[in-house]
Amino acid sequence: MAGADSTASGRGITVSMSTAEDTLASTMAPLWRGAVLFRVGTFVFATVGLLLHQSEYQRQWLGWLILGVMAGWTVFTSYAYSRESGHRTRIVAVDVLLTLVLIGLSALVLDRAYLETPRPTVTTVWGASCVVAAAVQAGQVGGLLAGGANALVSFFVRGYFTFDIARDTMLLIAVGFVIGMASTTARRSAMQLDQALRAQAATAERERLARSIHDGVLQVLSRVRRRGSEVGGEAAELAKLAGEQEVALRSLVAAAPPDSSVDGEVDLGPQLQVLATPRVQVSVPATPVRVPTSTAAELVAIAREALTNADKHAGPDARAWVLLEDLGEDVVLSVRDNGPGIPEGRLAEAEAEGRMGVSRSIRGRVADLGGSLALLTAPGDGVEWEIKVRRGGTE
Repeated sequence: MAGADSTASGRGITVSMSTAEDTLASTMAPLWRGAVLFRVGTFVFATVGLLLHQSEYQRQWLGWLILGVMAGWTVFTSYAYSRESGHRTRIVAVDVLLTLVLIGLSALVLDRAYLETPRPTVTTVWGASCVVAAAVQAGQVGGLLAGGANALVSFFVRGYFTFDIARDTMLLIAVGFVIGMASTTARRSAMQLDQALRAQAATAERERLARSIHDGVLQVLSRVRRRGSEVGGEAAELAKLAGEQEVALRSLVAAAPPDSSVDGEVDLGPQLQVLATPRVQVSVPATPVRVPTSTAAELVAIAREALTNADKHAGPDARAWVLLEDLGEDVVLSVRDNGPGIPEGRLAEAEAEGRMGVSRSIRGRVADLGGSLALLTAPGDGVEWEIKVRRGGTE
């Protein structure tokens, strides 16, 4: 499967980014090749076993028929598992079911006297190849289930339980678990590698844009700010606005890119840092505060709405502070200003007049997140919004 590649350069480094599917496929390919080699090798072993013991079979023709099905299925799965399009759960499921049926048919090929000896069945170790495939496809759970089912059918074919059968059962389950663990680890590593490559390319592109902005927009804003301050009058107001935009743009450029993790989480800190202006101070933990992407978007929207209200009602000289706290399972976002505060009953009046900024943009979003909202205000004491949400989002 061909994926779209993109390239980003920065500081002399060129990073080629493939899709997550391509990265995963290249990481899992060695495990699938190992599964194919194991199946082919065990089929050769089963063929030799049939040639050595066929004279002891009760129904030789059925034994050869089973071997023929094993040969055809070995060819098919070797081709399928060697291609990315063949790495499908339904193919692996059919593989497990067919293998269990062939193991069960050994009871019709062999008589009771043969089965009561430790000699191999028709499928012998070839039956374990489906366990390997299930473990590669579905991880530890798939490997354990396939290994347990394989051991259970083998037990019913034999009809008794001995130390040797117990040993084989433990080996089957252990093979499924260990290979499944390797598969799960490989998948996780592939996702982390893809994320790292994307973050590196995004950072390189961000640095390139930052240089362009610094050489152009920021220098112009800085010049407007200085000249406007020197001229005075209406130009001083323009200088003030230019200075605010210069600070906001510098914060945006300096903030780390909000990269998504494998499980759909982002670091909330950088997304809040871009809200900083000369009148707004943003404080976030030094360590990443990862929350679901949707939760981060809602919390940033809440902070923007609270800051917008502060800008409208707190006065031109008021300041605001945004504080993010990581409490482990909970995340607390506080937005405070030093304006005149909200008079008692004013929010209810605004809602009655059809102005739904607070009730819809703040309270509604917090309710959707399943969090709690606290409003601390009094005339002359400013306004503080405290939003507390579970780290995992809505419960």
